[in-house]
Amino acid sequence: MPNAGGGRAAVRRLEAVFRGRQRAALMPYLTAGFPDLDSLPALLAALAVGGADAVELGIPFSDPLADGPALQAAATAALTAGFTLDGLWDVLERTLPSFPLPVVLLTYVNPILAHGTLRFVERAVACGVTGLIVPDLPWVESGPLRRLTRDRGLALVPMATPNSPERHLQRIRSGEGFVYGVSVTGVTGVRDQLAPDVLAFASRLKEAVRLPVAIGFGISTPEQAARVGTVADGVIVGSALVSAMMQDPVHAAGVATATVRALHAALDKQEGRGPE
Repeated sequence: MPNAGGGRAAVRRLEAVFRGRQRAALMPYLTAGFPDLDSLPALLAALAVGGADAVELGIPFSDPLADGPALQAAATAALTAGFTLDGLWDVLERTLPSFPLPVVLLTYVNPILAHGTLRFVERAVACGVTGLIVPDLPWVESGPLRRLTRDRGLALVPMATPNSPERHLQRIRSGEGFVYGVSVTGVTGVRDQLAPDVLAFASRLKEAVRLPVAIGFGISTPEQAARVGTVADGVIVGSALVSAMMQDPVHAAGVATATVRALHAALDKQEGRGPE
């Protein structure tokens, strides 16, 4: 059954994460099931302790076209260990009701279709998930899923890249939650330097859309996060965090807290933030 009443409040809560702050919001990324699914509650708690404002949780998939080496390796490890969506729902149902931060799922379209679109959306909502990102679903083809998620109070988050034409930016004004700005033309991954036009890209997005703008892909260090945060409403960090956890999976929760804490501290100290 649709859940528009409570769901709209959840969507507004997600948007509010990125608004009215003196600094950009921090959204770290985890791969569900890495190092193992049982550790997910502890990892989520570790991100909150470190200072995250929201969490992006990736669903492992065998052909993740937007993922770089680190996230591909994490997804492969999770799938090899027996990750299933039903297992994820069970963990999230126990965890999210008491978790203080919005959680947004990132998944490719195939797992949604294989699970059953209606079933997927309703299970996500029942667990307390706030938003959904589907990188390989073109926005112009997302109408059926967008109507389904909107009816049930789940934000379908639009994406944009530096190559997105103006007509795409106009179309995604119908999105909810925030706009995910992909800072590079390519896959995720740890990078030594930011894309040279990332700040201009973030500014262009903020001028074109009504939603908050969070920038991800290739943000790897606290210094890079702080620089992006001078313009963007949010900063998404995935590969750098997952790569750090891979170096010490036994102590992944501690690594996650330390990594997020460093990013949070850099954002707190950022200077030159543009106007809201």
